[in-house]
Amino acid sequence: MVETIAVTLFGAHNLELSEKTLPPLADGMVRIRFGAGGICGSDLHYYSHGRAGNFIVDEPLILGHEISGEIAEISGAYAGLSVGKRVSVNPSRWCRHCSFCTSGRPNLCENIFFMGSASKKPHMQGGFASYFDVIPEQCHVVSDRVSFEAAALAEPLAVCLHAVARAGNIEGKAVTIYGGGPIGLLTMLCARRAGAATITVVDVAPVPLAFARTLGADHVVDASAGGEQVGTAPSPDVVFEVTGVPAVFGTALAAVRPGGTVVQIGNLPGGNQSLPISNVMAKEIDVRGSFRFGDEFSEAVRLIETGEIDVLSIVTGSRQLTKGLTAFDEASDRNTHLKLMLIR
Repeated sequence: MVETIAVTLFGAHNLELSEKTLPPLADGMVRIRFGAGGICGSDLHYYSHGRAGNFIVDEPLILGHEISGEIAEISGAYAGLSVGKRVSVNPSRWCRHCSFCTSGRPNLCENIFFMGSASKKPHMQGGFASYFDVIPEQCHVVSDRVSFEAAALAEPLAVCLHAVARAGNIEGKAVTIYGGGPIGLLTMLCARRAGAATITVVDVAPVPLAFARTLGADHVVDASAGGEQVGTAPSPDVVFEVTGVPAVFGTALAAVRPGGTVVQIGNLPGGNQSLPISNVMAKEIDVRGSFRFGDEFSEAVRLIETGEIDVLSIVTGSRQLTKGLTAFDEASDRNTHLKLMLIR
């Protein structure tokens, strides 16, 4: 038997450290000892509102889907996996046999369970726990030279790789990113890698704007009241909307060039929204949604392993897992933290 402590959500602003004894490891499963986890924007939505978009928490939910750790136990023999191996954990558990999985779009899997998400009942528990169980397919081995913190950030990097792929060929194009949080900044790094000619990052908070400038944005725009634009931003060919604020999505539709592309990454609120949707027709805009990721997770792990993308460049602090309750309040302050990590 293994004792585990988990950061568990019972409702909006109702977060507790729960303790329980895990049963013996089931056949075909892998038990992971927590290494590190990133507090994501969707985790904060669950914490603040008890929901993320249309996904409503109505039973206790262990949060956390940006996670890494080391293999503590395996029930069975699986190539490349052994006790003590360091792994980045893909939070997606795809069925691999539905029409979406077999056509190369597993992120739209009809039967998916996603760790730390209320999208299905029972909710699939997340990885902010000292021990948790996954299937072998979710385990991506990394070398010991990759920190647990970096390995945990393969998930948000995969989200951004998928979003950039959804935009199509962006080589030589002007790109604007609304939202300079972790996903916005990693999208910026992925867009640069994909050949974007210029990148503009727009936000209202000083910390993400400062990070955007440091990480190589060509233009940084402070959109707060009375804010000041730094640099002269070109009209974009491609816009990535990362904030999830309906009004900003409307701004993206207005800002993109005729014939341009808007990729919606941010988690918009559930229900109907009022938007200047006529721009889609009048400017012949391609609007593309981007939801999670597919096989980009493997590519994200490779880019972290080789150092081609420095995911740790967005990390602003770490707290022990047992301090998870106060860490969520800290992570909610965008004027202090960009990406706060939980560690062993």
